[in-house]
Amino acid sequence: MYWLTWRQHRAQVLATTGLLVVLGALLLASALDATRYLAEHVVAGCPGPAEQCRAVNAALTQRYGLVYQAVLGILPLLGPALVGAFWGAPLIGREFERGTNKLAWTQSVSVRRWLGVKVGLLAVLVVAAGLALSAMVGAWLSVFDDVVGPAFSNAGLFNLVGVAAAAWWLFAFTLGVAVSTIVRRTLAAMAVTFAVIALVFPVMVFARDAYAEPLRASYTEYQAILDQGAILTGNVWTDTSGREIADPPSALCPPAPGEADTEAGQRKRDSCLAGQGYLATVEYHPASRFWRFQWTQAAILAVSTALLGAVAFSWTLRRRQ
Repeated sequence: MYWLTWRQHRAQVLATTGLLVVLGALLLASALDATRYLAEHVVAGCPGPAEQCRAVNAALTQRYGLVYQAVLGILPLLGPALVGAFWGAPLIGREFERGTNKLAWTQSVSVRRWLGVKVGLLAVLVVAAGLALSAMVGAWLSVFDDVVGPAFSNAGLFNLVGVAAAAWWLFAFTLGVAVSTIVRRTLAAMAVTFAVIALVFPVMVFARDAYAEPLRASYTEYQAILDQGAILTGNVWTDTSGREIADPPSALCPPAPGEADTEAGQRKRDSCLAGQGYLATVEYHPASRFWRFQWTQAAILAVSTALLGAVAFSWTLRRRQ
């Protein structure tokens, strides 16, 4: 069974390995060149958020923006979609489509063993590929972290590092297998898999805010919270009794002429309102919750993967012919 699995799916394995090697070489080359550039244009405290670092950060963004936008910008969604479509969808759908299931599942190898070995072996390879991707991206970010921003607050990068990439790829693979057992047509299963992942991915991104109760801080700490890589979830006002309100009374603390739309005018108004008991606060998730959110998302995807796997096995066993 192991040799058969390799023979039937070596194209996907070799293609994925080749793409990861090319991506790794691209990331390594850009990281080494960026390190050399920083050594030649070193400024104390850079790269970083400080004022003197803006020119260095802008130069790095200009030099490597294409790598980030054209490669890492589409990988969070495209990676799982391709795995689900080209690894998962053909696994069982192709057997039904070609009628080879009638031969393969009437031999000495039982259907359960056939499914277990093929799905299990490919799932292990998918997870290994996802972890390899996250390791490469994580190493690349160690050079460009101050340019592209922390991975925690960047929804795309968050799904390329840690355990997220492996969880997404395994979910997409199992989704493709489950869809193919129901649709029984490879191209149709690929299309459905693409569509489902395109719908699920943004839902999971927006669901991150609900993984934990957000913290609150004074609105004056807004920029510091951003610089620390936190996820901002909103801002609220509280009145003199501590109740949340939409906005303080407009008659309170009117801005001086010409200051209504300026940052200085806003700070003066906030200070005036604070003196009267009206406080502006921001709600946020600190960057220290990175691994908590990673494992929460991985657990959600793992449960979904298990359910999809159960659907694929039970549906195939019931409709094996």
